[in-house]
Amino acid sequence: MAMDLCSNMLRFSRPFSPSAFGVSAHRRPIFAQSSSSTQQPISIGSVSLNNNDAFPGKAEADVVVIGSGIGGLCCAGLLARYGQDVLVLESHDLPGGAAHSFNIKGYKFDSGPSLFSGFQSRGPQANPLAQVLDALGESLPCANYDSWMVYIPEGEFLSRIGPTEFFKDLEKYASPNAVQEWQKLLETILPLSAAAMALPPLSIRGDWGVLSTAAARYAPSLLKSFIQMGPQGIIGSTKLLRPFSEIIDSLELKDPFIRNWLDLLAFLLAGVKTNGILSAEMIYMFAEWYKPGSCLEYPLHGSGAVVNALLQGLQKFGGRISLGSHVQNIIVENDRAVGVKLKSGQFIRAKKAVVSNASMWDTLALLPESAVPKSYRDRINTIPQCESFMHLHLGFDAEDIRDDLGIHHIVVNDWDRGVDADQNVVLISVPSVLSPDLAPPGKHVLHAYTPGTEPYTLWEGLDRRSSEYKNLKAERSEVMWRAVERALGAGFKREKCEVKLVGTPLTHQRFLRRNRGTYGPAIEAGKGSFLGHSTPIPQLYCCGDSTFPGIGVPAVAASGAIVANSLVSTSQHSQLLDAIGI
Repeated sequence: MAMDLCSNMLRFSRPFSPSAFGVSAHRRPIFAQSSSSTQQPISIGSVSLNNNDAFPGKAEADVVVIGSGIGGLCCAGLLARYGQDVLVLESHDLPGGAAHSFNIKGYKFDSGPSLFSGFQSRGPQANPLAQVLDALGESLPCANYDSWMVYIPEGEFLSRIGPTEFFKDLEKYASPNAVQEWQKLLETILPLSAAAMALPPLSIRGDWGVLSTAAARYAPSLLKSFIQMGPQGIIGSTKLLRPFSEIIDSLELKDPFIRNWLDLLAFLLAGVKTNGILSAEMIYMFAEWYKPGSCLEYPLHGSGAVVNALLQGLQKFGGRISLGSHVQNIIVENDRAVGVKLKSGQFIRAKKAVVSNASMWDTLALLPESAVPKSYRDRINTIPQCESFMHLHLGFDAEDIRDDLGIHHIVVNDWDRGVDADQNVVLISVPSVLSPDLAPPGKHVLHAYTPGTEPYTLWEGLDRRSSEYKNLKAERSEVMWRAVERALGAGFKREKCEVKLVGTPLTHQRFLRRNRGTYGPAIEAGKGSFLGHSTPIPQLYCCGDSTFPGIGVPAVAASGAIVANSLVSTSQHSQLLDAIGI
């Protein structure tokens, strides 16, 4: 009941920024080779990390967190900030989950998110990850920019964010009524952003204490927002929890270009089109992209800088992380989660809770079958999954590449197939444009991928060493190579690339340990809901993209914060909110 209450409250506030995308923020496969034989501590920036499956430190903690993805690190960092003894166990030899970075031949690759915003925001309406970093006393230097290149069947153009810039693109590529329709859309939904952003995610917790930390604390500002919206706005706000397509239809938006564009934005944000995404998510994104002064941000030194900032915050407050520590089982005694067993056979006790940052399907596999109620198991096994990814990581000479190359490029091959069709949309990031240190001098680093549209069934059961697998990799990666050649121009030659890495759904499954290499749950607005953070097993909690509020960097950061808040008293929680001024 309490979890249902807080979920509904956060759904109303739900600040999903575009940093959710990467261009869906969120998660891509790991290509760095695991080195389980390496048992020495490693260092990332100023962070010292233990890399040892046989964990050498104290084999217990108040809270054990399985997985060092963004959600797990946010949860662990806040718990450490609250004074809890917390230990993060990461199977891989690099931290960060889908958001980690890796280095090959001097090229530093992002494995996941690449399109971010809101890192510099502060206050109640800030990005959830920015709020967590603020609570941990960590800053994240970023390069700001305001555009990306778009390649669509109608042509190609530089798309800029802001309140009026998109009008010029509509005048060129859409119908005569498109500008008027877009203006009508903005006038309708931007006023609703106050309600969509009403409650700070950091105020939410998974028990009745949410009435104190969220409902009572922010009631005045929420009431003020409704008064400012007026009667029509209040009526419109009832649609925040409905599919965004209902708002589009109610405004009678007919222009095909606008409807395709909105489907593309929705798909990049949440893995579903406008008929499956919550209006609150899209409205928050519009508030970040189409208001005066909007900008996008890329963290200097890559997405790994985000992970490093969270690790620094974790360790600053006494938290611990152990890499190469593969959790084989969650141990349940007397119907309660009491710790984990590592692949090495070592048992690590959790005195207060175990928090799993693994997907719901992978968490289920860690539990003894007898400990899981059939109804819970059946629910998880019937939740549909998004498809997986194809990835292309390249390192190449910048000599013949144009000087005005932008960081982001989006290629749509055929609107009629739909943005969710396989091999139809390719996203490209060249982060060395903004952060040159990611590549050797005079070089560029590039990541291209098909965003959660690659069918796992094409790859299921293939031997990664077989010629069949290699041939399929070459065949299915060709669409990315062509997109890169289109975006970079005649000066790019694939045969001259110094680093070429192709990732498949099996790569995603193997290195991220994600069931079937999936992008996450394919839950459509109005047709289902994400799992809560508590489980039927006392002292076992879950965070990450399988739980509310869902897929995306802001969403998983919020999920980690909710779990951390739920494990401490309301007074501790309120003191933290006071300390960061929200």
